[in-house]
Amino acid sequence: MKKIVLASASPRRKELMALITTDYEVITADVDERSIENSLQGKPANYVAASLARAKAQAVYDTLSDSDKKVCAVIGADTSVIIDDKILGKPSSKENARNMLTSLSGRTHSVVTGVAIVTSEGVDEFVEESIVEFSPLDEYQKNLIERYINTDEPYDKAGGYGIQQGGALLVKSVSGDYFNVVGLPVMKLARKITDL
Repeated sequence: MKKIVLASASPRRKELMALITTDYEVITADVDERSIENSLQGKPANYVAASLARAKAQAVYDTLSDSDKKVCAVIGADTSVIIDDKILGKPSSKENARNMLTSLSGRTHSVVTGVAIVTSEGVDEFVEESIVEFSPLDEYQKNLIERYINTDEPYDKAGGYGIQQGGALLVKSVSGDYFNVVGLPVMKLARKITDL
């Protein structure tokens, strides 16, 4: 089996990778995600997520020595929250977070994670989709949103919520891989890694 390198600084992805294997290393590369997203305007969300995952993994792979390239598999991932064919990024303000969480309430949305595995043999990539339904926008939900946007949680997460933390209270149901919503489709990635 190849040596696993996770191309992510996300603490959530590190925790999820540890469910698959504890024998991995974290290396991050400087990738301008916004400019990649801007260059892919109008492309489907699945394509954007896969492209960002590939860019992250490839950037780290390119920093490895020739001998490491032969024995390493670099894994990159990118998670997007999509509603009405629009990708919701990380909220930039309380108002922005409130608007995002309000727009998600009482509806279902898609959470897509693109994963790219770069090895000396090439790139293997896939996209996993989960469907999340938020609770209706009643007074209780509105109060939850107000409390939640006054914490630090929403501002480093796509769509403005973390399902593994306080954002769980906003969610009515999840269809598909729960861990995909957190940031890494654990079951599918574990199977891919065993084949390396």
